[in-house]
Amino acid sequence: MVKYGDEALDRTFAALADPTRRALLARLGSRETLSVSELAQPFAMSLPAIMKHLDVLSDAGLIAREKTGRVVACRLTAEPMGQAMEWLNRYQRFWSDNLDRLAAFVEEDKWPSTQAPPFLLLRFIAIAWIHFYWSEI
Repeated sequence: MVKYGDEALDRTFAALADPTRRALLARLGSRETLSVSELAQPFAMSLPAIMKHLDVLSDAGLIAREKTGRVVACRLTAEPMGQAMEWLNRYQRFWSDNLDRLAAFVEEDKWPSTQAPPFLLLRFIAIAWIHFYWSEI
């Protein structure tokens, strides 16, 4: 297996891979800070389970925790998410450019009026190839 050496990005994507952790981040996105008990309130799981999810988010740098007395408050931190977005944007531009070129190629050819251009078929093939490619990584 290839090692890329960007452990922070790996931790960010690993943390974001779990739906509960994404939901916790979404709740934090609606307010500046929330206590752990406020964060845990809508979830049907124990407080220790929520704490484990918060540990993963904290280790990835996606949240910061601050204890005041007996209350632990959590807030979002932006830097790891920004790095992940930069990484994703490189690939989004790549795929966008390639699919634009494919669309331009298909639109260049003149098709008989009784036959529609196979754009939808080519789009389906391109999307299937993308899914296959990403599943192999």
